[in-house]
Amino acid sequence: MTAPLSRELALRIGLAANGLPGVGVGELITILGEAVGLPITEDKFSNLGMKHFRAAGGQAFFKIPSDHLKAALRILKGEGVGQTEEDLPIKPYEDGDMPGSIRVACASNAAEELDGHFGSCRKFLVYQLSGDEIRLIDVRYTEEPEEVEDKNKWRASLISDCDVLHVISIGGPAAAKVVRAGIHPIKHPAGKQARDILSDLQKVLAGTPPPWLARVMGQEAKTLAGFLEEKEE
Repeated sequence: MTAPLSRELALRIGLAANGLPGVGVGELITILGEAVGLPITEDKFSNLGMKHFRAAGGQAFFKIPSDHLKAALRILKGEGVGQTEEDLPIKPYEDGDMPGSIRVACASNAAEELDGHFGSCRKFLVYQLSGDEIRLIDVRYTEEPEEVEDKNKWRASLISDCDVLHVISIGGPAAAKVVRAGIHPIKHPAGKQARDILSDLQKVLAGTPPPWLARVMGQEAKTLAGFLEEKEE
């Protein structure tokens, strides 16, 4: 008889499955049993590499992009999962608190990790960002109401007060809806700590912003290509 999963492990597997299109929790557990052997334990994930993880997934992983698989493996290894929502350092914000600041959303599944895909992330971390401060002001969860017909449009409306969106990935149709909401999407396929990415953007704000950031701050883009950028890690 297989030993039951710990609460922590069940959480990791659930979050990982959420970022793997077409792969349910039960199927992922079967794949992990193949990858690390039974019983499945947290310690076994520390030695699980991407090559072996992908091989265990077989056909189920065949059409899933590498960045999705990398993000799922990071979650399985417990990176960023230990922090609870109550531990997140949310601080209130009122207009005028941070002159010259912009609002930035990060697609996330756990803690303050940028590890989410636009269409499947569990939440959006919302930060107010200036040249000298990074402030987490809200966490917005993405469990849409049953009556929602267009999930991507609904998700874009959830962060419509933001200027910039950081994600691991976003499809073209979804990106178009994000841009129409006045938000500039930027992809980080390898994922990262949200605050590390915001720190990089903060340096840009403190200096001379490039044309794309100038557009975010008020100039209308002529094409989607002018907005959609990808930051390679």
